[in-house]
Amino acid sequence: MTRPTTTQRTAQPAAGTSASDDSLAPWTLMYHSVGDRRAGDPYRITVTPQRLAGQLRWLRRRGLTGVSVRELLAARAHGRAGRLVGLTFDDGYTDFLDEALPLLRAHGHTATLFVLPGRLGGTNAWDPEGPRKPLLTAEGIRAVHDAGIEVGSHGLLHRRLTDLDDAELDAEVSESRSLLADILGAAPAGFCYPYGAADARTMLATRQAGYDYACGVEPGPLACVHDLPRTYVGEDDNSLRLHAKRLVHRRRRAGLAASPAAPPGGDT
Repeated sequence: MTRPTTTQRTAQPAAGTSASDDSLAPWTLMYHSVGDRRAGDPYRITVTPQRLAGQLRWLRRRGLTGVSVRELLAARAHGRAGRLVGLTFDDGYTDFLDEALPLLRAHGHTATLFVLPGRLGGTNAWDPEGPRKPLLTAEGIRAVHDAGIEVGSHGLLHRRLTDLDDAELDAEVSESRSLLADILGAAPAGFCYPYGAADARTMLATRQAGYDYACGVEPGPLACVHDLPRTYVGEDDNSLRLHAKRLVHRRRRAGLAASPAAPPGGDT
């Protein structure tokens, strides 16, 4: 899970990289679980299938198509991302396969699913208040992949990477990629920081592990292709709220484009 909170970052951007990087421009939405909320939703990570269907219809009515982050960035590189929106689902809950995937197909969208290969078939034990939600097995992850959904890494165990020592960080970033390569037959292109927690060290780790991109949450001084900002979407987001969030994204994009070049910093 990557909760909708702002992560504090103090390090400087990489040399040659700034918050005005074109990779920041595409709009990317952040989901988690899709299912019944009657058991409680203390972290606001669950949307009902009915709400998700309405949100996907809203995109279509505006001529927007949801795609994976990998496809979004490739289209952006060729100037063809104007009508595309990134759709991401964190944690790898089984309800993605049961509830989200059929709706994505029905409305003509695809997405990226970030999973935890260190918790195959487990639950969201990192959320102390629950409720417990089952996670996909290796077979379920392969089924998602075979359905045309991009699968990325969310680390091994859903730990806050900025709190880990170097060996633990390497396991979360590199070992999770190797395990997913064994499951999928190819290493994933993308990573997603648990809790959106990233700094210069964690970003360097994702680059050195071979990831083409990594997703965070809020835009910050390190924003680049290895800390892509996303917009949280929850059960309360009806058409009016989605429209407002899209406007906020556009204002942020305009502000980022107007930012001066970042001063030289470490190689993140």
